[in-house]
Amino acid sequence: MIATAALGRLLILLALLVSTAGAVVGFASGAKQSDDGARWARRLAYAFGALMLLATLVMEHALLKHDFSVSYVAHVGSREVPMWVTIVSLWSSLEGSILFWGFVLGLFIAAATRFTHDDESMPYAIGTWLACGSFFSFLIAGPANPFQTISPVPLDGPGPNPLLQNHVLMVAHPPMLYLGYVGMTIPFGLAVAALLRGRLAPALLRAIRNSLLLSWIFLSIAIMLGGWWAYEVLGWGGYWAWDPVENASLLPWLTATAALHSIFVVQRRGVLKGWTVTLVMGSFLLTILGTFMTRSGVFNSVHSFTQSAIGPTILVFLTAVLIGSVALLALRIDALENEGRIESAASREGTVLVNNLLLVLLTFTILIGTVFPLIVEAVNGKQMSVGRPYFDSMVVPVGIALLFLLGIGPALPWGAAAREQIRRALLPPLAGAIALAAAGLTFGARNPWTILTLACGGYALQVTVVQLAKLRGSRRAIGAYVIHLGVVIAMIAIAVSSTMRLQSEVMLKTNESAAIGAYRVTFLGTEERSEPHRASTIARVRVTKDGREVTALEPRMNQYEMMREPIGTPDVHSTLAGDLYVSIASIENGRAGLLLIVTPLVSWIWIAVLLMATGGVIALVPIPSFKRAAVTEPLVEAKATP
Repeated sequence: MIATAALGRLLILLALLVSTAGAVVGFASGAKQSDDGARWARRLAYAFGALMLLATLVMEHALLKHDFSVSYVAHVGSREVPMWVTIVSLWSSLEGSILFWGFVLGLFIAAATRFTHDDESMPYAIGTWLACGSFFSFLIAGPANPFQTISPVPLDGPGPNPLLQNHVLMVAHPPMLYLGYVGMTIPFGLAVAALLRGRLAPALLRAIRNSLLLSWIFLSIAIMLGGWWAYEVLGWGGYWAWDPVENASLLPWLTATAALHSIFVVQRRGVLKGWTVTLVMGSFLLTILGTFMTRSGVFNSVHSFTQSAIGPTILVFLTAVLIGSVALLALRIDALENEGRIESAASREGTVLVNNLLLVLLTFTILIGTVFPLIVEAVNGKQMSVGRPYFDSMVVPVGIALLFLLGIGPALPWGAAAREQIRRALLPPLAGAIALAAAGLTFGARNPWTILTLACGGYALQVTVVQLAKLRGSRRAIGAYVIHLGVVIAMIAIAVSSTMRLQSEVMLKTNESAAIGAYRVTFLGTEERSEPHRASTIARVRVTKDGREVTALEPRMNQYEMMREPIGTPDVHSTLAGDLYVSIASIENGRAGLLLIVTPLVSWIWIAVLLMATGGVIALVPIPSFKRAAVTEPLVEAKATP
């Protein structure tokens, strides 16, 4: 059994050697423009991907075979948990999550090396990717080594964190988050290559766009799944709490969104090249910052891992990449010359620039609110927190402004436009704004920010639907507008669900009822249920509406061996109009304390994000690989893209 740990360590050490050699070869062959060196860099990239795949398979084999001589298996494994829990235990704790990061990075590097065909810039890109691979290989081999051995070998382990066993969404959420985070390495390497080469060729720009869009799709789904998991598991009835680790996932999503819009302008007008590269590099830096937040232990969060030795190591890497990126931008950004100019603020490209600035402002606002308490504690030792009032007061106005631009931007033409042309473009969607705001007032919306969101959302909704109806055959443009449609629906649903929900806490005896909204909830009693990995106390609840039974809910309290306090799991009755959410607050002497919440439109958040991801896939499908000859297409495209 010791051979399993030894094999895993050997594979990681080989990955460290291969990635370090590949980084050196990549940068050297890029500087010398050596074809032989470039071919060797590609081979080493494939080798790194293969080694990380094998190392991960070795760990999964150890988990499934319950090889408790491997320290990581002894830490998170258990013979009592279901097989799906054993499989996902790979990313349930610190060392395994870093190994999984390396595995995903290896796959991305191998795929990008295979499908990116810009021979001029590829050596620099591969060198950058493998330099990142070298760091994470070092992390796995050293501070976060999951392949250490343990003696004496225990007969069983405690299993993974109970919160990760409590809902099947943990099968999907972490992998999606890793695909989004780690995927940002690919456009980052391509951006570094563009700066070192001093040219943002059309083929390279397309490669940046495609790899960034792919990561954006995964990150969008990950954020949605994380919110859904919090909603379904944590029992407080919400899906976003401005938790530091939640914020860490949102920050690179915002800058990647800005970069994708900026790329459209580069392709259409030949401007904002340096700005685009800066946003791409910033997105990667924010993923490393998010990794530090999650794995350093400096932030208190239900999502974060415990304090560990790898925090300082990641911080050193983040600092080095930040200094290197700023220096490279300072020295080389002027080499990316613009080939056009923004002629008017009242144009498609003008609104995209304003959109970018607002997204960056939003990123900076959230970043300050997230890290400021940490800075204060480091300086004077005082603990403080920045809560929802700060984030809501700062983020909501900027978010509504972005929603407003989402309507105006696509309605405007590219380039300078006459005043009459602008009037004809911008006045008709006011009908959508008035209609949706009036609908909100009719159904009880009274919060001024909600009504304003509905008005801006109605405006953007009409523009998006009209533009979609006009499109013929441009799958990329269709994909972009489907994304816009998803964003509009999500923002409307967030505004309504956040400000128009009903909440009540009740204490019920058996067969007693309580009313909330249009629902009546009756407590029927409790049931005890035992499973190998947990014991559950279940409250049986009957739900009626207008005198008719609509569903039976079973919120529960789950007791895990490794936790003193039980973990509550709510039960939710979901419809397109809204959710009835029932969570157990307490059970004693045959009485149940229940938290009842009616939240309108919350299901539309999950639907909208999936719609956004679908739009991203549609926009990506026409160019399934990054292979294009730079001479076959001009930088400035003939057709407008949204």
